[in-house]
Amino acid sequence: MTEEVKVRVGTPDDLDAIMDLAIKVAKENGVFEPNLYKVLGEIWPALHWHHGIVGVIGEPGFPLEGFALLRIGQQWYNTTDILEERVVYVAPKFRSAKGGRARKLYEFCKQTADGLGLPLLIGVFSNERTEGKVRLLRRLFGPEVGAFWWHGPETGSWHTSEAPPQD
Repeated sequence: MTEEVKVRVGTPDDLDAIMDLAIKVAKENGVFEPNLYKVLGEIWPALHWHHGIVGVIGEPGFPLEGFALLRIGQQWYNTTDILEERVVYVAPKFRSAKGGRARKLYEFCKQTADGLGLPLLIGVFSNERTEGKVRLLRRLFGPEVGAFWWHGPETGSWHTSEAPPQD
């Protein structure tokens, strides 16, 4: 019998494992080279519950199977706090494994928003397996409230091109 997949709140001890996954997600979905200082600037405060939280799947001290980064922010036109999903990512080798890791991470996002009493802004920004991700979000959150388009390089293309590094 296998153990149920559980999402736990990440701690500063998970930083290295989260950064490893963050680099993988940037290679897979990023359109520009990641600035690791900026990535760290998003993750580190959330690991200390400063305007955010990180949900992780995996045991402390071991490589993580996935993570969700949530930050508290505001929309451009008001001062009402919302919970913004910055990334939900499952390492490739765990995507087809039993346990529904992506679903568990999205449920963590939803439960966190409910617990904080904040609306949750969540979406998909990817050229890979987009429809499957959208179907999962529809099952968990209901119909989408809009859509957006990207005019420019495809997601995941920065590390295969000759684009200059982004500082």
